[in-house]
Amino acid sequence: MMKWIMYLVLAVLCGFAWNAYAKKGKEMDDLRHKIEEIRNKGDSDTDDLVPGMETDLKAMEDSRTVNGIFLTFLGAGFAGIFFVTTLLPFFAQMLSQGMIGSNEKVEKDAMSTARSLVAQGDYQGAIEAYKQAAAADPLNRLPWVEIVKLQKEQLEDPQAAIATIRHALESQEWEVNDAAYFLFRLAELYDEVEGDRASAVAIMNQVIEQFPSTRHSANAAHKLHEWSTQDASGNLAAEEAAFLAKMKNNPNGPQ
Repeated sequence: MMKWIMYLVLAVLCGFAWNAYAKKGKEMDDLRHKIEEIRNKGDSDTDDLVPGMETDLKAMEDSRTVNGIFLTFLGAGFAGIFFVTTLLPFFAQMLSQGMIGSNEKVEKDAMSTARSLVAQGDYQGAIEAYKQAAAADPLNRLPWVEIVKLQKEQLEDPQAAIATIRHALESQEWEVNDAAYFLFRLAELYDEVEGDRASAVAIMNQVIEQFPSTRHSANAAHKLHEWSTQDASGNLAAEEAAFLAKMKNNPNGPQ
């Protein structure tokens, strides 16, 4: 609203300046015409008026020049403000939409191609297509998620899945939710597939340190508590099994 009020004020000022400029020009034309008439008559009684009229004409020319400069500045200012506040953002938005639309088309095409290749059993080809989709839309984690899923489940290559997640994490600055998602999946791969509980615990501690006072930190703390309980239960079960085995081998107890 304020922008249009500013435009209106500038337009009114330009109108007044143009009107004054045009009016002064008409007055100058009339005065020149009078001077010319007096000179053509050759009347000595009126010839004395010419010097004064020429002085007035010079003053009017100076005044009109000032009006012209003022009008030029107003017009340039109006055009510049209109270009910067209206035309430039409009063209920038159009260009941005064109680029985004192009990237979205590439991303959608690549995702469709990848899904088609998965259906055909061409998992390596699908991974390459998902990488193209990730390049077209860097802030979308879905292509990386699909790559990890293929590497883990179809290609049975958890090491490749771990490398993919690490590459995705290091490739750019992710939003908190996306970064936490990748870290949790990485911890799951280490714990459930690789059997490396120590690395998984280190990653959960990283989540707590990197995203304090968030639900991700709370979930990581809960997971650590769950693993700790499991480890304690496992140790107790192992001790009980060892004791029962010892009793079985020596039913009379210690001698």
